[in-house]
Amino acid sequence: MKRVYFDNAATTPVREEVAEAVFEVMKTNFGNPSSSHSYGRSSKVLVEHSRKVIGKHLNVSAGEIIFTSGGTEADNLVLKSAVKDLSVTHIVTSKIEHHAVLHTVEALKKDYNIKVSYINLDNSGFIDINHLEALLQTEEKTLVSLMHVNNEVGNILDIKKVSELCKTYKALFHTDAVQSIGHYNMNMQDINIDFLAASAHKFHGPKGVGFAFIRKNSGLGPLIIGGEQERGLRAGTESLHNIVGMEMALNLAYNDLDKDKDYISALKQYFIDQISKEIPNARFNAGSADFEKSSYTMVNVRLPIPPEKASMLLFQLDLKGIACSKGSACQSGSIQKSHVLTEILKEEELSKPSLRFSFSIYNTKEEVDYVVSVLKTFISEP
Repeated sequence: MKRVYFDNAATTPVREEVAEAVFEVMKTNFGNPSSSHSYGRSSKVLVEHSRKVIGKHLNVSAGEIIFTSGGTEADNLVLKSAVKDLSVTHIVTSKIEHHAVLHTVEALKKDYNIKVSYINLDNSGFIDINHLEALLQTEEKTLVSLMHVNNEVGNILDIKKVSELCKTYKALFHTDAVQSIGHYNMNMQDINIDFLAASAHKFHGPKGVGFAFIRKNSGLGPLIIGGEQERGLRAGTESLHNIVGMEMALNLAYNDLDKDKDYISALKQYFIDQISKEIPNARFNAGSADFEKSSYTMVNVRLPIPPEKASMLLFQLDLKGIACSKGSACQSGSIQKSHVLTEILKEEELSKPSLRFSFSIYNTKEEVDYVVSVLKTFISEP
C-alpha cells in the first residue's frame, strides 16, 4: 500500500542527520549541564552554543532564548507570567488561535478575573486591524497574543503592522510562531515583538523541545519552579540532546530556506491546481490558496461530500495510507468541529468536510496525484 504523509503542520519527520546528532549527544554528553565537573561543563557548552546559534537566527541575544518542552509550554510561560508578574489585566487575542493560547487565556480569565477581548475577523479569517487599534485604546495594562501563521488554514498575520500598533499604544505583543519559525526568516530587531513561542518538531527537529523568545528585561517570572536553569525562567535539567537536535534542524531549515520554500510552494500550487481540475466543486478555506496571504506549507480544502458520507472520509484516507488532518492534531479524535473554521465559515459551508493538507521537502507531485485520485474516487462513489 502506498503511504503519503501530508500532515506536516501536525509534526514533521526528523531529518536523518538531526536524529544522528541527537543520538550521538545522548551517548557522549550525558553530564548534567548544571554540574561543575568536566562532564557537566561539556554539556553546558553545548546548551549555550545552541542558545547562541538560535538567537543569531532571530537576531537576538542568546540570553533572550529560553528553552522549553515545546510551543505550548512557551505560550503558557508568557501568558501566565504576564498576568502574574507584569500586572497585565487585559489580553487581546482572536478566537482562531491555537488552544495553547485560547485555553490558557480562558483559565487566566477565570482564575485572575482579567479582561479578555477578541478581535473581529473578516470572512477569510484575517483580523480587523481597525478593531485591534480600538481595543488598544485603553489605560489597562494590555497584552496582545496573535499567532503568526494559523495552524489550520495557514493565514499569515502582518506582525510588523500589529507590532507597530502595540508599540504606539504601549501594549505587550506575544506571537505563537510555531508554524513559522524554520519556514520564514524572523528578524526580531525589525519587529517590536516582546515574546515568541517556537517548537522544534515543526521544522524537522525532535519532539519535546522548543523555545520562548523573551525580550531582555521583560520582568517575566518562571512558570515551572525549582532550580535556576534557563536564567531562572524555566527550572529543570535541560534536555541537552533535544536542544542540540533543535539547533541543527533550525540551521538546516534556514540554510536551505529559499530552495525548500520554492520546492514546497510549487508542490502546494500543484495540489491546488489538481484539486481544482479534478474536483471543481471543491473550495479552499480562508486565505489558504492565496500565496500572498497564507503559508506555503499548507492548504485547507472543503470537499463536496454530503454529511452522511463525510464521517468516513478520514477513515477511508487512512485505509489508503494517506495522512492528513481535519484540523489541529491537538484535537484529533474530537467530534467537535474545528473552532477555526466555525469562526470563519457559514453554517452550510460547515456541513461539508474540510481537510488540512500540509507539505514538506519529503513530499512529491506523485503523492499529490495519488491523494487527488483517492479523493476523486471517494467523492464519485455512491
